Amino acid sequence: MASLKVAVQMDPIEPINIDGDSSFALMLSAQSRGHQLWHYEVRHMSLSEGVLKGHVTRDARLQARARPVTVQRVRGDHYKFGDEVLLDLATMDVILMRQDPPFDMGYITATHMLDHIHPKTLVVNNPTSVRNAPEKLLVTHFPDLMPPTLVTWDVEAIRGFRAVHKDIVVKPLFGNGGAGVFLIRHDDPNLASLLEMHFSRSREPLMIQRYEPAVRQGDKRIILIDGEAVGAVNRVPAEGEARSNMHVGGRPEKVALTARDKEICAAIGPTLKEQGLIFVGIDVIGDYLTEINVTSPTGLQEIQRFDGTDLAAMIWDVIETKRRSAAP
Repeated sequence: MASLKVAVQMDPIEPINIDGDSSFALMLSAQSRGHQLWHYEVRHMSLSEGVLKGHVTRDARLQARARPVTVQRVRGDHYKFGDEVLLDLATMDVILMRQDPPFDMGYITATHMLDHIHPKTLVVNNPTSVRNAPEKLLVTHFPDLMPPTLVTWDVEAIRGFRAVHKDIVVKPLFGNGGAGVFLIRHDDPNLASLLEMHFSRSREPLMIQRYEPAVRQGDKRIILIDGEAVGAVNRVPAEGEARSNMHVGGRPEKVALTARDKEICAAIGPTLKEQGLIFVGIDVIGDYLTEINVTSPTGLQEIQRFDGTDLAAMIWDVIETKRRSAAP
């Protein structure tokens, strides 16, 4: 395929872990195919009315202060920037929306801005769908696949949920990487203090789920590309840790998809495909789907190391196919 112009909207590239970062894997894969790369951060975006020959037009223009970038798998020397340019994002073929949550109003505003150029410029993932599908809420549309779950501001409802289900997991609704996730045992006296601390600092509800002891055997991250399950990695919590996220010491292990995993993926896959969610990572504990991650999913490099599947290349295969079908 002809070279694509690809802008990567992500957090700073300087501190990333090149052995684990999925955005880096996607950039390496794109570069190997001859695609041109630019890097920018959300804070460098601007949306304005277009100006043509001194007259204001009705077309909004989405721009970003961006830098052309090349990447290489060399620690301490993994990127090289060119000179900064004011990039008209509508002139790009593809935008990879890869900044990490929290899924706050800044994140939501960025999706509204990207709506101005998608789908003529293919944004991965579809910004409208990302806005409507934050990790811990999209999953609630599949209640038959989930453990017992509560999303609420109501402290009494949370107490009632724990009275029924005993050990619970308390999660901030729009966080990531396991930050702020607590295992609260049925007799833990700290629940009230935890809720007071959260609600004194935030207007957002909490997600409460029944604790699944199967997490000690691992929290499985399954990657779906355009609605199809293509690989998985198991993440085993460190000793003394309730969370399995690799950000907090979870150990990645090779794993195969079970019949239940395939059932879950078959149930959610058509919705993901229909909504333009090309690159998705779901979390499965035991027999239960706990999250659907659509903002900046991870796991590509770990899966490739375990089973040799180049998921980044598979994602670019889908992107290139969609660009060809959209060409006039």
